[in-house]
Amino acid sequence: MKSCRSSRRCCVHIAPLAALCAAALLASACGSVVPDRFYTLAGPARGVPRAAPAGFYIELMPVDVPQQVARSQWVVTTGPGQVDLLEHERWSAPLSDEVGRALSDELSRALGAIDVYRTPHPATAPVFRIHVNVQRFESAPGAYVGVEATWSVRALPDGVPVTCHSTIEEPVTAGYDALVAGHRRALQRLSDDIVGVVRKLVPHRSAPAPSAAAPASASAAAPRGRAGTGIAPTAVAPDSALRCPAPA
Repeated sequence: MKSCRSSRRCCVHIAPLAALCAAALLASACGSVVPDRFYTLAGPARGVPRAAPAGFYIELMPVDVPQQVARSQWVVTTGPGQVDLLEHERWSAPLSDEVGRALSDELSRALGAIDVYRTPHPATAPVFRIHVNVQRFESAPGAYVGVEATWSVRALPDGVPVTCHSTIEEPVTAGYDALVAGHRRALQRLSDDIVGVVRKLVPHRSAPAPSAAAPASASAAAPRGRAGTGIAPTAVAPDSALRCPAPA
């Protein structure tokens, strides 16, 4: 093997070899890159019948989610007080938008009502404004998903809010697709709770307003929780006995 007689000649011979090695390493690294996978909570199940068109609208306001999970990457529970950030498992939109879109789809399908948030609509039609504050959005792979939310329904323009709190858990099998399916089921159950209140408020809203001497709440029973599904009232609606879904 010939030795280099000068450092300059050695550099000339070594440089192409170094470039080839770098290219080989780069090709090897590129072959092992893990692709990002994107998931969505939106989209009602196919074949699920839609309710007949309603004579009212709903207005689902932007949904709040905990800051710990307000990111595109998934945050999963791995143990007591421990979570992992999954860099390559991502939501297709900010989580608050994903949850809001899923709830809007479910509410519109079940009620037959159009969600008119930021959309012009006839002033004569009743509108029910819905606020949802998600306080827990937990994903435990192979175990369960958990959703807790405080939510309210109010008839515009001057209805008194009916406010409730829902606690929902769904068991899930292993796999990321199972987590998405579990969260969809949990949000569907949350939607069902909200739908129950809206349906009861519709005829109440159209009824004559109670007189000042005998408000409807005067004879209303005390609020009742729903232990079986974790639904409990958090506020009193003085013009109605509709505080939360009735016990199952």
